[in-house]
Amino acid sequence: QAYRGSVRPYVNFNAKHDAEVLHKAMKGIGTDEDTILMLLTARSNDQRQQIKAAYKKAYGKDLVSALKSELGGLFESLIVALMTPPVSYDASKLHKALKGTGTDDEVLIEILASRTGEQIKDIIKVYKKEFGGKLEKDICGDTSGHYQKLLVILLQGNREEGVDEEKIEKDAKDLYAAGEGKFGTDEEKFITILGNRSAEHLRKVFDAYKKLSGSDIEDSIEGETTGNLENLLVAVVKCARSVPQFFAEGLYKSMRVSRAGTDDDTLMRIMVSRSEVDMLDIRASFKKMYGVSLYSTIQEDTTGDYQKALLYLCGGND
Repeated sequence: QAYRGSVRPYVNFNAKHDAEVLHKAMKGIGTDEDTILMLLTARSNDQRQQIKAAYKKAYGKDLVSALKSELGGLFESLIVALMTPPVSYDASKLHKALKGTGTDDEVLIEILASRTGEQIKDIIKVYKKEFGGKLEKDICGDTSGHYQKLLVILLQGNREEGVDEEKIEKDAKDLYAAGEGKFGTDEEKFITILGNRSAEHLRKVFDAYKKLSGSDIEDSIEGETTGNLENLLVAVVKCARSVPQFFAEGLYKSMRVSRAGTDDDTLMRIMVSRSEVDMLDIRASFKKMYGVSLYSTIQEDTTGDYQKALLYLCGGND
């Protein structure tokens, strides 16, 4: 499979040299932000970890702490995010979403609906190592009902493989009977089928469902459920249809639909976590869905070094 990230490993990489360049950029009066952002956005996450090690070896201090003391605001948050290994980054976002009062359900939903089974298993391990708790236990402490049950199913990271031809019609009928076909909704069926079947199997089920009911499964979910359960079910359906499309929509909403101005947390989270996964596909989906490029939308919605770094992560104007 072709590489679909916008950030790729730097070819003539030399960690020691990069550490020196960053050290110089932070030395003396004033900071050379341009050098920092151009260097770090042009290195893969794995290479950034090697720079971190080389920096500590050369200067006896932590690179991330040094960057934090020199930078500020959204730009600092973005650079720190880029310096975090992907699995740790997801684990820390989930931890932040769960700790303290209230729960950031949007973050739980985005991460658990979109990550692969392998990624989820890794996140659980790193979460335990870095925060000393069990992710499932923490999620169960903060959620309830069928919403909680579907999150727990997704946390198992054990979707079935491939397409089970025998089950396509039956799944579609079960979903129809569980929702539109009766008074009241049988949520169990929804969470069991949507939480466990493979994405390619689900896409066939959605086609069969449409033939059967005349409407898209998303519309039925929106008509039958509410709140966090609805949002999670819809996210799972969208990710089964197309993960890049799911993120293109998330990015659009973060900049265009958010009433309080730009939702920078979401914008940053998606740009950082997809930069080495499927940013090229996200850009294509964004252009197709909204008729404008992701690049120009970021340009209009952000400023300064923060904007420059995001544009480098975006990687090009479509």
